[in-house]
Amino acid sequence: MSWQQVSRQFPATRMRRMRRDDFSRRLMRETTFTPDDLIYPVFVLEGSNQREAVASMPGVDRLSIDLLLEEAKLLHSLGVPAMALFPVTPAEAKSEDAREAFNPDGLAQRAVKELKNALPDMGVITDVALDPFTTHGQDGLIDDSGYVMNDETVEVLVKQALSHAAAGADVVAPSDMMDGRIDSVREALESEGHIHTRILAYSAKYASSYYGPFRDAVGSAANLGAGNKYTYQQDPANSDEALHEVALDIEEGADMVMIKPGMPYLDIVRRVKESFAAPTFVYQVSGEYAMHMAAAQNGWLDGDAVMMESLTCIKRAGADGILTYFARRAAELLAEQAG
Repeated sequence: MSWQQVSRQFPATRMRRMRRDDFSRRLMRETTFTPDDLIYPVFVLEGSNQREAVASMPGVDRLSIDLLLEEAKLLHSLGVPAMALFPVTPAEAKSEDAREAFNPDGLAQRAVKELKNALPDMGVITDVALDPFTTHGQDGLIDDSGYVMNDETVEVLVKQALSHAAAGADVVAPSDMMDGRIDSVREALESEGHIHTRILAYSAKYASSYYGPFRDAVGSAANLGAGNKYTYQQDPANSDEALHEVALDIEEGADMVMIKPGMPYLDIVRRVKESFAAPTFVYQVSGEYAMHMAAAQNGWLDGDAVMMESLTCIKRAGADGILTYFARRAAELLAEQAG
């Protein structure tokens, strides 16, 4: 029986009755947001005791591994289950072929080892993409015309994913949008005995203008320059294409799928969750964070309130987990509310 069939006209039905008091609002709340829904993305620096503010992301810092461990312990104490690591590669380590991406002693690999040694039960997610390591800022290897080559890039991504798994990463997250990379990474992980390493596939990653602050944070903005990623990331105008991409990645062996960005793409989140019922994650990206923070710092919005509202809305749309730079603050607020 549908809601329309059982509903009665006013005043027999007063929808506001259930909204009158806190207890009844809580009892009928359809979406519950907890620290279990959070993943904290962190930018990792070389060196010791190094902290650099990201100018376009107020409140977000690049951290050396020792300070990363301190941050991780705080997040762990707040109940946040996982962190996602994004290395800031020194200019001298970047190259056309992105070979630093699979260096077993690279920054990301060392950060994984240190984090897992310090907090074995903290989930560690690593980014599998080449843009932090290329001199041109693209997510893959390029030919003479500047076009990002698919199959040649996948070969390097496989090496990168294997190096992360060998370092102890719980989850590798290909964010490159190359065709067939999930199948290749899954096959390689299985053949090397990494049968428990999960794959979080950035299956519906759009060629969005909301990524600018992130590129500043990892140092790829200057390398990319006036370039773009339209030939491999999805057109923001497309929705059906996202379902095709998700279906392919699940078939190829992805354990989880990602939609990126977040709030402007909640229709995609809902379609993906309803179509596949697979573990579905959302990245509330740097541009979304920067807009919220700018409005809050100018007094135009209540920062904490809109933060929690935005995260709850992403969860309501169907997300099982949310990568967000607000993770620490959100977890702190939830702890305060729990008393």
